Amino acid sequence: MRRILDRYIFREIASTWLGVTMVLLLILLTNQFARVLGDVAKGRLPRDAAFDVIALSAAQYLTILVPVGLFLAVMLALGRFYKDSELPAMMACRVGPGGIYRPLMWLLVPLAAGVAWLSIDLAPRALQAVDRIGAEARREADLASIEPGRFTQVGSGQAVVYGERISADGIMENVFLERQVDDESIEVVVAKRGQQIDSDDPDVRFLVLHEGRRYEGIPGTSQFRVVEFVEHGIPYRLPSLDPPEPKPRAMTLIDLIKAGELAHIAEIHWRIGVPLATIILAILAVPLSRTQPRSGRYGRLAVGLLVFIIYLNMLSAAKAWVEQGTVSPVLGLWWVHATILVLGLGILAKQNSIHRRLFA
Repeated sequence: MRRILDRYIFREIASTWLGVTMVLLLILLTNQFARVLGDVAKGRLPRDAAFDVIALSAAQYLTILVPVGLFLAVMLALGRFYKDSELPAMMACRVGPGGIYRPLMWLLVPLAAGVAWLSIDLAPRALQAVDRIGAEARREADLASIEPGRFTQVGSGQAVVYGERISADGIMENVFLERQVDDESIEVVVAKRGQQIDSDDPDVRFLVLHEGRRYEGIPGTSQFRVVEFVEHGIPYRLPSLDPPEPKPRAMTLIDLIKAGELAHIAEIHWRIGVPLATIILAILAVPLSRTQPRSGRYGRLAVGLLVFIIYLNMLSAAKAWVEQGTVSPVLGLWWVHATILVLGLGILAKQNSIHRRLFA
């Protein structure tokens, strides 16, 4: 009898969790897909990298969606049991909270382990990959982003280029270019044609202009030099592939430990806290889902969502306090987890009298 109940409860919670998580993931990925398409249309991202970015974003979303999905799944599944009077009938057969938590643990343990892997290892590496794809796209799309009839900055703002027309092979016609030579002087170039050419240095490219005129001097003065040319090459440096300073969110756990600054310690607490929060939310969902049969399946869902939002905001605030040095790095985010856990156990104890068996 107990095994049948365990399988029944596990199957109901697991199927609800899968459905809730997939729906939430689909909503987030739809929004991300729209943003990625916008970046592709603007030339900020190559087309062949669009689905890679979406897949990497899914790994980051799942770090939060798995705990949230499990929390909502437990509340929805048990809410249906209460609505259909199934749980009161189980309790009449001496099935206590232990009879609920036991099959829940079959799902909770592997999910918490998976969330730990996502939070500590996979999500940071996914964020690194997204940053790398973005940096490569900025390099490749620099001159490719030039649109006919519009002024465009190239070389990380080193120059402004205008082309009246651009052919399919990238040759611009009636080109205008302006760039800062030094603190005082500027250079203005007009040419009939222009095209981009790679150099021996992979970080430097040339904009080669043909049949034009070059003006160099100090604005507001008569100190200008005019040179006519048949061919003139202007070098510009591509954006760097390596970010100047890695974000704590994108650093590996080993690098965070080595860095040892407050922001890195706060990030360590956050990553470790995500699987812990998965367990606490699952424990908390059982007493929060208790409703009267006439209250309906979603009777306590609003309360559960409010508790989750408070929990998440407390974690975010505690992380910021650790980064600012307001809260000791040793205390970190542990006090938030302890507070919510004590709250859940207190509600559970209040719902079950001393004379009722806590474990089936």
